[in-house]
Amino acid sequence: MDSLVSEYQNRQRIKEVENSFGPSAPQLLTPGRFLKGEGPLMKQGRKKWEQKMFFLFNDILVYSSVLMNNRWYKNPKILPLKDIKLDDMEDFDDVKHQWLICTPRKSFHVSASSGEEKRAWMQHIEACQKTLPQEPVLQTNTTYAKSWIPDRAAQKCMRCFATFTGINRRHHCRKCGFVVCNACSKGRALIQHINPNKPLRVCRVCNKTEDDQTSRLRGGSSGLWDETSSDEE
Repeated sequence: MDSLVSEYQNRQRIKEVENSFGPSAPQLLTPGRFLKGEGPLMKQGRKKWEQKMFFLFNDILVYSSVLMNNRWYKNPKILPLKDIKLDDMEDFDDVKHQWLICTPRKSFHVSASSGEEKRAWMQHIEACQKTLPQEPVLQTNTTYAKSWIPDRAAQKCMRCFATFTGINRRHHCRKCGFVVCNACSKGRALIQHINPNKPLRVCRVCNKTEDDQTSRLRGGSSGLWDETSSDEE
């Protein structure tokens, strides 16, 4: 993680970062915003670990896919620091120096190239959070999205234990993050902290929980979201 200490260098670098996203770049250069550091990290995706470029500002964390030579980027994702919670993770044989970035809408694992780099990222993010005007930075009642269990970690549905095949495909429950088959994930439910306007795919266990809660709120009447609602994998 490279620290940028000069205010002039920060402004110039922020503009360079904007330009590297092309004509559809988000506006990153705003009054009072400073680029604190940047560098590549490995991010756990649904199917595999992928290298992403991360940019830490004093109020947001931005990550994106790398197009070429670590100079051109696409699909930037912007995470407000006030919504982020960090969880340290232990090392495993196949992945080391990882931690969990949690937000209400999405949570995911990242991995650094060394323990020193990992500590630097976590310490810099937490230091920036402490300077935010909101108080407290992280609300104690904040609900965070569950991180998805990678596809490769489940050869069978984690609810009915049916083996996955080319026809019996993997899906993810948006509430618990389990890898489940289509038969076990036909339900849809509104998950307020992820998307309050669109019913999302949930497994049969989480769907029953949501239905039970709805029944209690309605005084005993039951109802399910339309199982034919479209939703991404």
